Amino acid sequence: MNWLSKYLPKIVLAPSFAAIIWFVYAFIGWTVYISFTNSKILPVYEFYGVINYFKLWSMPRWYVAIENLFIFSVLFLIICLVLGILLAIMLDQKIRMEGALKTIYLYPMALSFIVTGTVWKWMLNPTMGIEKLFQDWGFANFTFDWLTTPGLSIYCVVIAGVWQSSGFVMALFLAGLRSIDDQIIKAAKIDGAGIFNIYGKIILPMMKPVFFSAIVILIHISIKSYDLVVALTAGGPGISSDMPAVFMTAHAFHRSQIGIASTSAVMMVMAVLAIVVPYLYSELRKH
Repeated sequence: MNWLSKYLPKIVLAPSFAAIIWFVYAFIGWTVYISFTNSKILPVYEFYGVINYFKLWSMPRWYVAIENLFIFSVLFLIICLVLGILLAIMLDQKIRMEGALKTIYLYPMALSFIVTGTVWKWMLNPTMGIEKLFQDWGFANFTFDWLTTPGLSIYCVVIAGVWQSSGFVMALFLAGLRSIDDQIIKAAKIDGAGIFNIYGKIILPMMKPVFFSAIVILIHISIKSYDLVVALTAGGPGISSDMPAVFMTAHAFHRSQIGIASTSAVMMVMAVLAIVVPYLYSELRKH
């Protein structure tokens, strides 16, 4: 039975490994091939060349989606990092009611983006949300109609996304801060360093792996964001808050253009790979 004990782990993992190969990587390969076909409502397998890629990059809606993705990704990344780091530093001081504050900050992580989008859609609705609340308080001229304003609706997505994910960044950095040797902080205090210098010049520079992990995860979330946009703005008003994931779904299921949808999906995968591959390369080099 020595052979069984030797190969048992591989036998147990084989079904899961096969399922991942088929349902993830095989379908990615299928999507890549379909992007080179002229598929409409149903897939066709006659090679069509790179025409879909030229079509995609000539579509104004795709450029709107890319622009919104850039705005969302930059603001989402920066604000989540700043808020997460500040919250982590505050909790690292071992303040009173730390457990309650952790629960408050981490609670949004337990919600799906669909729930987050729906809640913020109510809160940002001019007829029933923040605007109406302030007007009922006597501020008759107060307006907050970003959700229905084409140039501002994408920033509503940023607000909801930050609320959802900043607690996750806080948890990452708090774990990193708690792993720092207390002797380093005590030595810095003995040398007369203030709290800002301790964290800004000593502690945070030691947490480059945490920074990189948080950045990779946040950018990955922003690139594949779909449910938050659909629940909050549905890509509107018009297409003003459209994102690549919404663009892909619309062309696949509403416009019956599987070829174009697959092409946009391939571009999204390439964007994710452009972030993940350097991260994996840097991690492998360490070992």
